[in-house]
Amino acid sequence: MAALIVDTPRGLKELVGRELGVSAWFPISQERVRQFAEATEDRQWIHLDAERACSDSPYGAPIAHGFLTLSLISHLVQEVLQIAGGVRFAVNYGLNRVRFPAPAKVGTSIRSRVALAAFRDTPEFVEATFLVTIEGEALEKPHCVAEWVMRYYL
Repeated sequence: MAALIVDTPRGLKELVGRELGVSAWFPISQERVRQFAEATEDRQWIHLDAERACSDSPYGAPIAHGFLTLSLISHLVQEVLQIAGGVRFAVNYGLNRVRFPAPAKVGTSIRSRVALAAFRDTPEFVEATFLVTIEGEALEKPHCVAEWVMRYYL
């Protein structure tokens, strides 16, 4: 699916309350999970020891870190929405709410479903709050649901 392109950050105002789109599927590989574990010093066996995860975890397979799934939001949202101009720089301002209803198993793929929940316009920046749902293949529950706040400085 092609990204929705907005001319300027202020163009987001017209999109409040709408779903903006869905990203392409993104594979969760064991190598990516391993690299994330090294970068964050989170080497729990449920992520890295496939044999033990298959036999001892309630998920029957190694799973991605919840924070790995969360960290992919910026990449996945960029596949859904792009702002063509009028931005000096953009800043990840933070998250209002985050939940991890279901784990993302290694070897599966995820994608984002993105809606614009709120918009705030100031003389210096535009603030957009996105509702991002990270879905998995053939799952009823999402892997992650987050309200992500971005500031686009004009």
